[in-house]
Amino acid sequence: MVAKVLEEATADIRVVPVGDVPWNDVRTVFGTRGDPATCWCQFFKLSNAQWRETDVPTLESALCEQVRHDPGPGLIAYLGDDPAGWVAVEPRPAYPRLRTSRIVATGRAEQQHDDPSVWSITCFVVRVGFRRRGVASALLAAAIEHARASGARVVEAYPVDTAERKASSAELFHGVLSGFVAAGFEIVSRPQPGRAVVNLQL
Repeated sequence: MVAKVLEEATADIRVVPVGDVPWNDVRTVFGTRGDPATCWCQFFKLSNAQWRETDVPTLESALCEQVRHDPGPGLIAYLGDDPAGWVAVEPRPAYPRLRTSRIVATGRAEQQHDDPSVWSITCFVVRVGFRRRGVASALLAAAIEHARASGARVVEAYPVDTAERKASSAELFHGVLSGFVAAGFEIVSRPQPGRAVVNLQL
């Protein structure tokens, strides 16, 4: 199932580890306004106090530094030559905030937070103008294969169920449940209305 989704999703889309792309392409994906431009995928890496105290340039610098270390914090999708999207995927211990997240803590199947063989997909960004073109599906399929190649035993995620409740585009950074199910993930729990914890055994 995963191979089929990967083949269909990536027919016109190339997905590359973020460490292998120019930093300006990363900046293009995250943009200059909206949540991605003010978060730089650091929310799950910081405590509440750290999040409140850290300015946006520091968040960008943090991601830039993380990119330099293997296996890297995520992947960048290209549609043609245009950087089009991002997915954050790393071993779950890289995301300290997941330890205290009520959705994760009450819903996960893999209870040992510091198990590096459990990887988490925490965030998607798809640029305006590139949505509804298969970019998120391509990113998900590539994230699975990236985790597998890096030694992951399980991939876990925390998507929104848009069939159960409407969600704003800002909320969809978690990913959409139907996309994970199509990629072979199993629903582990539904800790809140409209949210699910899913995993894929590799």
